[in-house]
Amino acid sequence: MERYDFHIIDIGSTYTKQRLFRNSELVATVQSPTTVKNVYSGIKNGLDLMKESLDEEKIEAEFVLSSSSAAGGLRMVAIGYMMRVTAKAAKEVAMNSGSKILEILSNEDPADFRVQVLKEISPDIILLAGGTDGGDEKSIIENAELIVQSETNAVVVIAGNLNAQRKVAKILKAGNINHIRVPNIMPTIHELRVKEAREAIHMEFIKEITKAEGLNALQQVITNDKIIPTPGAVLMAAELLAKGTYKTEGIGELVIVDLGGATTDIHSVIPQMEELDAEERGLVVTNEKQMSYRTVEGNLGLRISAVGIIDAVDSRIILEKRNLNTAEMVHEFEEYCEMVEENPSHLASNEREELFDTLLAETAVEVALKRHAGRYASEADAFKGYNTGMPIGRDLRNVDLVIGVGGIFSHNDEEKSKAIIREALKDRNMSLLPKNPKIIIDKDYLLFAAGNIMEQDKDYAMEVLKRKFLAEK
Repeated sequence: MERYDFHIIDIGSTYTKQRLFRNSELVATVQSPTTVKNVYSGIKNGLDLMKESLDEEKIEAEFVLSSSSAAGGLRMVAIGYMMRVTAKAAKEVAMNSGSKILEILSNEDPADFRVQVLKEISPDIILLAGGTDGGDEKSIIENAELIVQSETNAVVVIAGNLNAQRKVAKILKAGNINHIRVPNIMPTIHELRVKEAREAIHMEFIKEITKAEGLNALQQVITNDKIIPTPGAVLMAAELLAKGTYKTEGIGELVIVDLGGATTDIHSVIPQMEELDAEERGLVVTNEKQMSYRTVEGNLGLRISAVGIIDAVDSRIILEKRNLNTAEMVHEFEEYCEMVEENPSHLASNEREELFDTLLAETAVEVALKRHAGRYASEADAFKGYNTGMPIGRDLRNVDLVIGVGGIFSHNDEEKSKAIIREALKDRNMSLLPKNPKIIIDKDYLLFAAGNIMEQDKDYAMEVLKRKFLAEK
């Protein structure tokens, strides 16, 4: 019996994927439906298929590692002193912690509105920021009192002014609100410190997903007792591929388009941004100067969020691309979107449905990319310091590699998959999108696997990525 190096398991909302590696080569791959009532059953089903394909009675690996997106991410609300500062910090904290931002509040919002939002959203996590160390204390204390008023069941991560944290914790404790104290995510005006807040939220993510039946059994199998969020694994792999290691040069700037049934995630990595000092990055104002950036479009997906796509772009405009804008076709297209949203496991069964899926994919990717990327300023703004036509926001024009990830890319013909991304990039308009990038499809889902592997062996993970992406580029 052969012993393998890595056995990687990823539990998704719909499918559970497993990958087996030896000597940095992908040896076996299997996908099986995620079993909601007991997720370990789905893992075992896939493992049985893998054993059958390899003609082995047992599969042993030195390292068994796992990621999961089955919980969908913790629902997070961020509250801080200033909206733009809180938004920036919250996005950085959420990037690979296993949380998704549903709302960002600040002291610019009326107090009763903040309480109302907390009650209506009922988040799992509240990121409580506000004030640099030694700076404003009033805002974070006021927000702590409002959190108590909301009678939330969320865990509050206190991540603001260190000088005020003791008072804040006392208020929350008196209100029976669970809370965790971490270092200030913005200790000075030009500095972000998000690692500890991310780790605290990630621990809550692990607690949440291990409530699922069968995940305790998985924890007995994995070798590092850690289940990481799948988007976090993809982002870590993207950073590794872009930057490289001391042994292997990285690929440079890249964009990853991760198109799923429920969301469309865009990751971009621009390594040279690490060379800028804190003031040049302008941390508290924008995202465009961060090395890594991820956006999640929760209303754009090919199945669970299909109607969200035609809400974002009128179905008539989408069909016009193929000269199909007739009343009959619009009705059929909209009915299809509603049907797949109600039946997310549905697979396109004829040419018409395949066309609809392609149009939905092109639209979701185009909208998500344009929301992620910066744009040319349409008018001057003296306060913000830019003139008409000036590039503002995340500049992706020099990115020469785009990687496609997701079921429609994995199961489609490779050229057809690349065409979806090309079509999404065609109408650049005012957006700072890649000009003429190379497109590679991650058909084997190596990115999530490499993200898991690098937790154990960064050089091994880089070798896995190198053989696929550097070779094709």
